[in-house]
Amino acid sequence: MRTIIVLSILALIAFLGCEQQGGQVMPQYADKKVGVVLSGCGVYDGSEIHEAVITLLALDKTKAQVICMAPDIAQLHVINHLKGEESTGESRNVLVEAARIARGEIKDIKDFSANDIDALIFPGGFGAAKNLCDFALKGKDCMVNQEVERLVKEMHEAKKPMGFICIAPVIAAKVLGEHGPTLTIGSDEGTAAAIEAMGSKHVVKKVDEIEVCAGTRIVSTPAYMLGPGISDVAAGIEKLVYKVLELSK
Repeated sequence: MRTIIVLSILALIAFLGCEQQGGQVMPQYADKKVGVVLSGCGVYDGSEIHEAVITLLALDKTKAQVICMAPDIAQLHVINHLKGEESTGESRNVLVEAARIARGEIKDIKDFSANDIDALIFPGGFGAAKNLCDFALKGKDCMVNQEVERLVKEMHEAKKPMGFICIAPVIAAKVLGEHGPTLTIGSDEGTAAAIEAMGSKHVVKKVDEIEVCAGTRIVSTPAYMLGPGISDVAAGIEKLVYKVLELSK
């Protein structure tokens, strides 16, 4: 009888630490601080807005403390999202543009270290491959923004989990290639080959799946590298967020 009472109390404690969402009991992580690295605002020259918002929403559902951050640098270029053309002569700042998604609540990535957060997540969008690094221009020979590289390395050294969405896994491949993380961007052969050329291992996954690299505590999902729609990419991104939080325990 005593054993039954103890187990019942433990089950109640576990339930109180969760919240129901759409009939599902969702673990709560109010004590966790999660950095979300944005790369501007807009799929063609910054963060993919759907991916960023889904990430923020999934984190909010778990009560995790979100810290949006971005480098205070100029964008590679500005793309007119209506016409799909470069807006020549126009210049925008990554941090300023990313503030649109974060509703102004965003900080310069240089002001944070791995000591300040429990996990780190990178939504995708061309900004991840143009502003956070120059993979879109140089492929496997790309360079990663100095502050982005520093924080990723610090998180890895501290054994804290990270999530990379859409094209963002190329950042992990470049910075941590010597550690051979397993990553996914879906099934694009050219990008997968570049990831492997940088020392990482690529795994083909569907849009609603995630790849978990236990050795490096990295989680990745294809999102809009596969699409086709917002509900499709949401399934994989939500799984990524919850797995990253689980690994942060």
